[in-house]
Amino acid sequence: MSHVLHNEEQGVLTLTLNRVDKKNSLTAAMYADLADALDKATADAGIKVVVIQGHETVFSAGNDIADFLQQPPANEDAAVFRFLRGITVFPKPLLAVVCGPAVGVGTTMLFHCDLVYAGDNAAFSMPFVNLGLCPEAGSSLLAPELMGYHRAAEALLMGEPFMVDDALEMGLVSRVLPPTEANAYAHQQALKIATKPLTSLMETKRLMKSGKAPKVLARIQEEAMSFGRMLKEPAAIEAFSAFMEKRKPVY
Repeated sequence: MSHVLHNEEQGVLTLTLNRVDKKNSLTAAMYADLADALDKATADAGIKVVVIQGHETVFSAGNDIADFLQQPPANEDAAVFRFLRGITVFPKPLLAVVCGPAVGVGTTMLFHCDLVYAGDNAAFSMPFVNLGLCPEAGSSLLAPELMGYHRAAEALLMGEPFMVDDALEMGLVSRVLPPTEANAYAHQQALKIATKPLTSLMETKRLMKSGKAPKVLARIQEEAMSFGRMLKEPAAIEAFSAFMEKRKPVY
């Protein structure tokens, strides 16, 4: 069974994270599926909008730790980096729907989305320091830009969750809805967008992004180099060991 469901309707491609029993934690195979879908949507003139959503109880717990440790990204062609590059340069409207926890990349991918709808149960966190690691997905650049430096510093240096009201106030979230309504609402919004001329949608997004992609891609690469190095250092080794052994890490 696929852990990413694909549904195409009237110009809208909806990608649903479908691993609820594992809190929609992302595996290398899921990253590859998402990256391939974005490539397809870029090339397909019949797709005008892409929506990434989870379940009403959980968006994503971030990376699947066991899968990540078994096959860590070895180079820039790894599936996770293909996905991150894909969401950075995706030229069409990209929507996300977040209900429940959005951890790690579950939050950082949202900085690349054009609209983010959230359930009132959404909780966001970027706990990289808690794992002896550094930010990823360009979040060391994009979080301060969107949230302001001090709020971004609190989120990234403390690694603690922040709630949906804060996310709405700082602009990470476009609208808050009951969790049982969020996916349907986002789908209706996506269908509205899909009735508009594709050339206008793409040019409007290009102008709003204003050539930012090269800078973001460079930061993603810089983060990846630090991330890969830190993954082999004592703090990360202890953090992951503690996670797998279900104990508190000792630094």
